[in-house]
Amino acid sequence: MKTLDRDDQETGDFIARLGQRVLKARHLQSISRRVLSQQSGVSQRYLAQLEAGTGNISLALLFRISKALGHAPEHLLGDADPWESDLASLSTLYGKADVEQRAQALAVLSGAIGIPDKRRRICLIGLRGAGKSTLGQWLAERMALSFVELNIVIEEHCGIAIGEVIALYGQEGYRKLERQALDSVIKNHDSLILAAAGGIVSDPKTYKQLLENFHTIWLKASPEEHMERVRHQGDERPMADNPRAMDELRTILNSRESLYANADVSVDTRGRSIEESRLDLTESVRRFPLLRP
Repeated sequence: MKTLDRDDQETGDFIARLGQRVLKARHLQSISRRVLSQQSGVSQRYLAQLEAGTGNISLALLFRISKALGHAPEHLLGDADPWESDLASLSTLYGKADVEQRAQALAVLSGAIGIPDKRRRICLIGLRGAGKSTLGQWLAERMALSFVELNIVIEEHCGIAIGEVIALYGQEGYRKLERQALDSVIKNHDSLILAAAGGIVSDPKTYKQLLENFHTIWLKASPEEHMERVRHQGDERPMADNPRAMDELRTILNSRESLYANADVSVDTRGRSIEESRLDLTESVRRFPLLRP
């Protein structure tokens, strides 16, 4: 019962606050209840109940009332008083700003309250064979940015090839080195194109760090295309002595699909030529503020 009582009190407080804001907005504009009723199509009796904090208003009616008062519905519904805070002004200014102005404002605010700044960092994710290296190198040249493969950073740090790193340290050790490598890249690069290994999404902490500090693009392809592209690169290991290799690849892709989908945008390379994929990638980057390939 205590929970129900508290919920009832919070609901009552919300309705009362909404009524007070409608009343204040009407008074500030010197609009009588009769005029507001005519302009909104809501009866004077209902408006009186609303302003008294006893009206259980629907969203449709609230929209009509807020429109008649010249306010956005969220200004009347939000926790902050639109007349005693800057939220309403900020919302209006943000709505009038262009894409780059919005990005600059968000960057300033993010830095001020400690939210990571993605800057001009782009990371391509996806399974091996998605085209991360090929498209990443091309995009880096087009944007005059550095291209970095995270596995290369690990190899340079350890002094041995990735295969040896995994054999020596195991998957757990590799993930730890991957996280350290990502830390290093973020610390030393404000702008770059990064290609991450396909399994980076399986480590929640590392993947969260990646999403917070990079504009992320998921390069998608079919299992058959992933396999064919890897073999085209001269690597026959995926199929060697493993007749179930394709089934295992499909399982991995299915298990990671929801994780890859957390990327900012996705580019589907299935059935697309390199030229078409380049065009798709360019268009996807245009969606990121302050990044124009």
